Amino acid sequence: MNTPPLAERLRPRQLIDLIGQEHLISKGGILQTSIEKGKIPSMILWGPPGVGKTTIAGIIANSLELPFFTLSAISSGVKDIREVIEEAKNKNGAILFIDEIHRFNKGQQDALLCAVEKGIITLIGATTENPSFEVNSALLSRCQVYVLKSLEEKDLIKLLNIALEKDAEISKKNIILKETESLINISGGDARKLLNLLEIVCDSLREGESITNELVMNVAQKRVAVYDKKGEQHYDIISAFIKSMRGSDPNGAVYWLARMIESGEDVKFIARRMLIFASEDIGNANPNALLLANNTFQAVNIIGYPESRIILSQCAIYLATSLKSNASYMAIEEALTAVREKGDLFIPLHLRNAPSKLMKDMNYGKDYQYAHNYENNFILQEFLPNEISGTAFYSPQKNAREEEIRRFLKERWKEKYNY
Repeated sequence: MNTPPLAERLRPRQLIDLIGQEHLISKGGILQTSIEKGKIPSMILWGPPGVGKTTIAGIIANSLELPFFTLSAISSGVKDIREVIEEAKNKNGAILFIDEIHRFNKGQQDALLCAVEKGIITLIGATTENPSFEVNSALLSRCQVYVLKSLEEKDLIKLLNIALEKDAEISKKNIILKETESLINISGGDARKLLNLLEIVCDSLREGESITNELVMNVAQKRVAVYDKKGEQHYDIISAFIKSMRGSDPNGAVYWLARMIESGEDVKFIARRMLIFASEDIGNANPNALLLANNTFQAVNIIGYPESRIILSQCAIYLATSLKSNASYMAIEEALTAVREKGDLFIPLHLRNAPSKLMKDMNYGKDYQYAHNYENNFILQEFLPNEISGTAFYSPQKNAREEEIRRFLKERWKEKYNY
């Protein structure tokens, strides 16, 4: 029989054992009062990871002795919601807890409305994101929003001591908590992460040994793999993902994509980075890449997890196996450098707009040649300020599509630009 993780073994079953969130659970607090009265509203619990959102939902269900259903917005869809609602209809009240409810798209959130409205279920949604932006207004209007606060250092130290003294597995080793700074810093205020790290550290110690900052750092570097959506590894993994696609390795791209998906990374964040990549790293070598990336962004924004994983994978593989060019990216970077170094250069008169007689009298628009009046819709004329005339910001690269562009430009601009 597998032993549950320490964080689960220590999960409070009643409000009196919950650490932190005194503004909600202390005597006279809104949740304490609601539970005492035996009736709670549908609610959204908004707060950072590991501060008690899931625990509070369980405590409410346990205290009111109601059937308790749980869904994760990462892996559940409308079908799962409807199945829970059907089952809840046969109960005399039921609680549906949805973790990371902000990941539900509009259609999934709308599927909850009728059941919440009729009281078939009492919804408890947990989110780390501002519900004003991530939960649709119709559902939000039917719920109370309760803000959970980050745990303070004293709360986290209290939690560590409880684990060392009261957990059946750890307490028998009589481990001494000598230093706490590394434990608290690495966990980032996340109680679940703190307890998981503590358990790993305690597993490495013999009876009667002490926990020190140095020991925690050594153990963490060897054993702890953390994906923090706002921390360093968040940026390291997206960097590995982008570099795999840039290096034309679909296998690396799909692996790092899987790491992000499994960790619950925001589907819009992943799709947004692929949209940028399609222009920055592929550009005109394959213009269809931008179209596919944009369609991917739109699609996953509507569908959400879990189905979005397939769309993200298709797009990542397409981008990784596409011809590459950063010429468009380099062109705008060089043009921006010229603007910053040379300031606001004089706009040639023939390129200026002349909506009034005064402007025409000042030669605005004079001598401008309308390209469509000439053969091949082209006539050689100046489109840059005099000071940077002849500067080629865009340099096509050696791929089939841009070689075609190079030939096009060379044919027309051979007297002006070095193509």
